[in-house]
Amino acid sequence: MRLPVDLGKLRGRRAMSVALTWIIGTAGAIAQTAAPAAQSPLEPPPLAPGAKVVTLWPAGSPELKPLAGFDQPEKFVTDPGRPDYVQSDTNIQNPSIEVHLAPPQKATGLAIVVSPGGGNTKLMVGLEGTDIAAWLNGLGISAFIERYRLRPYGSGTDALEDTQRSIRLVRANAKEWNIDPKRIGIMGFSAGGEQAARVALKFDAGDAKAVDPIARQSCRPDFTVLIYAGWAKPFDLSVIPKDAPPAFCTVAGVDDYFHSSETMDFTNAWLNAKIPVELHVYSHGGHGNGIKPRNGIPFGTWPNRFVEWINDLGMMKPAAAHP
Repeated sequence: MRLPVDLGKLRGRRAMSVALTWIIGTAGAIAQTAAPAAQSPLEPPPLAPGAKVVTLWPAGSPELKPLAGFDQPEKFVTDPGRPDYVQSDTNIQNPSIEVHLAPPQKATGLAIVVSPGGGNTKLMVGLEGTDIAAWLNGLGISAFIERYRLRPYGSGTDALEDTQRSIRLVRANAKEWNIDPKRIGIMGFSAGGEQAARVALKFDAGDAKAVDPIARQSCRPDFTVLIYAGWAKPFDLSVIPKDAPPAFCTVAGVDDYFHSSETMDFTNAWLNAKIPVELHVYSHGGHGNGIKPRNGIPFGTWPNRFVEWINDLGMMKPAAAHP
């Protein structure tokens, strides 16, 4: 690079000033050229046609940690017979919730964050996402399908932060979405059940001094629902928060022994802490399949047990009863 003027034609301080200005400006230009542009993950597309998707973290947030595929879209696998039906999703780089509000004429004010499973390598957003949202909407419950980050992100770190943020986000928008901020729960399936269990153990009241209004909200779920939940590494269940939320748990016994064992450990921890918990262990039924009736076996009736339980908690209030 050459100086814009011949310093030999200038003298003293004038020459020094021109030289310094050129050096500083050139250094800044070089730095801008060398520095890579800040990466931003792509906006997540809706799972259901026309559904509203709300990302959890603002663009450029330090919580968004670029990994391989950060600039690539989410990867949907659809049903060959139903191209609009998304079965599973991978490459979750920009975590989000998808809003499925209960019909106004049925809305009870109750809200549930729905956390699909998939072994922390994919999300089963059909059977354990949009199907669940439709069922809950029919009960008058608004549903928010969570898409949390998957491996190589950590389930107990990044994904948990996404789950905590999901609850804060729903609570922050309670008035707009016509829900009761004191009746927001989480329902998790398989690895999503891990998220439901984790957030029931690790929650806070929010940061009242935060600039971000979402961060000011509590991430404590008002109840947690574990459906054939499981986690790869043992949880520390020795200390349960005194204000841990009530829990509903169900699993398929010896047919799903690994997940049954962990679910029973979780249930015992809640019992020992004297926190309301209900457990249904069925004789058989296998793992997965969401709310499918399972050819009429008892495990296929767990949704009925959930409805009985949520009513027993007093959460299913008429629409006029919430703010």
